[in-house]
Amino acid sequence: MLKLDPIQMRLLEEIADLHSVPEGAYNIRSNSRSAGRQSSANIEITPKTDVSGLDIRIKPGTKNESVHIPVVMTESGLKELVYNDFYIGEGADVVIVAGCGIDNCGTQDSEHDGIHRFYVGKNAHIKYVEKHYGSGSGSGKRILNPGTEVYQEEGSFVEMEMVQIKGVDDTERTTTAELAANAKLLVRERLMTHESQRAISTYIVSLNGEGASADVVSRSVARDKSYQKFDAKIIGNAPCSGHTECDSIIMDEGRILAVPGLEANDLDAALVHEAAIGKIAGDQIIKLMTLGLTEAEAEEQIINGFLQ
Repeated sequence: MLKLDPIQMRLLEEIADLHSVPEGAYNIRSNSRSAGRQSSANIEITPKTDVSGLDIRIKPGTKNESVHIPVVMTESGLKELVYNDFYIGEGADVVIVAGCGIDNCGTQDSEHDGIHRFYVGKNAHIKYVEKHYGSGSGSGKRILNPGTEVYQEEGSFVEMEMVQIKGVDDTERTTTAELAANAKLLVRERLMTHESQRAISTYIVSLNGEGASADVVSRSVARDKSYQKFDAKIIGNAPCSGHTECDSIIMDEGRILAVPGLEANDLDAALVHEAAIGKIAGDQIIKLMTLGLTEAEAEEQIINGFLQ
């Protein structure tokens, strides 16, 4: 494994909770190069030959294993597009940790666009964690545009934790999913923007098999003059159940647009959407201030609890 500098190690800690080389299978990408790669007996990681990216193959029945594929960028002006395909075998139960951290101290924009495609076998279960983080004192932007495609076979279960809390200037996050019979998708998005940042989150989930279900929930905070858009559509093409929810706090001069959408193409498709946008309640702040916190500290406490 290539030696990473302190800034790159800090980024790895932020996006993947890594303090050293992880156990099991991993690929660490640094400034468009592989800084280290390792397969395991049940998880094989191979580089693509036609485009930049990886094929990750997880054997059927693999249990209690993980694969880490974080990306760190510290070169100003660097732009890349990466394709990673995951093939999860029948009955596997694994954790996949991705995410990207950009530290930009220069004047040019830095951008990472990653396309992740998941082919989830029958009765397989994956937990996918994707964290995005930006830092650096430069005027160049930190841009992240993740695209996620999920194809779930019968009885599979996918949990997705999508987190972006700090430092990303511009992002367009697009997630599509197609679920077969009795497949289940659970998405939890946590997002905060500040200054003049912009974040667009789009979800399109097709419930194609009987008994399929999806629960897509976003919690977000828009501060300063930042802008957010949450656009979630659940399509019921069979007897199924779907729920999408956007719960947002707006502050300062922030702007938020919530666009929940439902499409029922079957008599027994049960679909629900919820959306709520509001400011922090004054009585919450007053209560915390009576305990000795300043107004700013009270706001931070409320926001941190909201985004947990």
